Amino acid sequence: MSRVFLAVLDSVGCGGAPDAAEFGDEGANTLAHVAQWCATERPEGPLRLPNMDRLGLGAAVRLASGAGTPGMDAEPEALWGAATEVSRGKDTPSGHWELAGLPVPWEWTYFPDTEPCFPPELVALVCREAGTAGILGNRHASGTLIIEDEAEAHIRTGWPICYTSVDSVFQIAAHEEHFGLQRLLDLCKALAPTLHEMRVGRVIARPFIGEGPWERTPNRKDFAIMPPAPTLCDAVQGAGRRVHAIGKIGDIFSMRGIETVAKGPDAALMRHLEDAIRDMPDGSLTFANFVQFDSDFGHRRDPAGYAGHLEWFDGCLPAILGAMREGDRLILTADHGNDPTFRGSDHTRERVPVLVAGAPAGEAGLVAFADVAASVCDHLGVPAVGPGRSFL
Repeated sequence: MSRVFLAVLDSVGCGGAPDAAEFGDEGANTLAHVAQWCATERPEGPLRLPNMDRLGLGAAVRLASGAGTPGMDAEPEALWGAATEVSRGKDTPSGHWELAGLPVPWEWTYFPDTEPCFPPELVALVCREAGTAGILGNRHASGTLIIEDEAEAHIRTGWPICYTSVDSVFQIAAHEEHFGLQRLLDLCKALAPTLHEMRVGRVIARPFIGEGPWERTPNRKDFAIMPPAPTLCDAVQGAGRRVHAIGKIGDIFSMRGIETVAKGPDAALMRHLEDAIRDMPDGSLTFANFVQFDSDFGHRRDPAGYAGHLEWFDGCLPAILGAMREGDRLILTADHGNDPTFRGSDHTRERVPVLVAGAPAGEAGLVAFADVAASVCDHLGVPAVGPGRSFL
């Protein structure tokens, strides 16, 4: 019996989304622009991703967008293509739910880019649940920058730092020692039902430490709205198979259809993926998210860091591929873009690569996000979920 390992490289888009202009993202292309930046600006030269390129990464970028890919011109040795999203969002839940066979059936709620940006009744609820006289932030902001701006006032007053972005999120940053990690998690959990009723996709706890400089910790937790219909995880678990989550997958799906989860920074997540390839039983699904492409380099508009993280991930692949069993499939994809050379600091609407190691070499073409779920179900021999069609 076969196994599937589905790994989402968070924000590693490849341009070409047909509706990018509707999101203000026309011309964004995470992979192509990182590769082009390296070829012209990086002292150490072109982007080097030999393993993913042999799986079809450069070919997927060119298919999706027609963009040049300096340093990525290998002949693909796996099944490859590029996927297009239909959900009206360029955020984590939209991308992951649709990859799992569930296009988002509603419009998300977004907070206006004003200061303050949160309605007074929501601010009052936060204060009541936190036991404070006010909040800090109350605006659109980068998570790292707002901590720099507000951390001292946060420690002095004890008020939580609340902020949002162009995504459907309500985020709270708080110091693990001065405010308390468990207090932060309890606060986010208490607020989540109200925000979910408002169709806000996620309430995110963003703990940090330090006394200046400040450092965000791996104890982030997403309180995501529950998927309103079965997903790939439910389909596999419902067939009596194991479903193991790595990274923030458990949070994104509110643990629905998921049996076990392993967390940590990306380096630890890679070790968890290696463990899963060694230990997970036949017929299982391992669903992973590697978040630091997005959180550490995309939002911070850091092409050098983004390139370095891509090369780190690529360097880990030989051990992963070498440990796979006959019949296994490793699917590498993404949930949206976050072009580190683009204006602003937010996600970008893009197609995403789809690379299938272990499958016969060939071009899958332009597929749908939901086709990923259909293909996993097809390979595992479980009832299909969602509107997708298998490309295997």
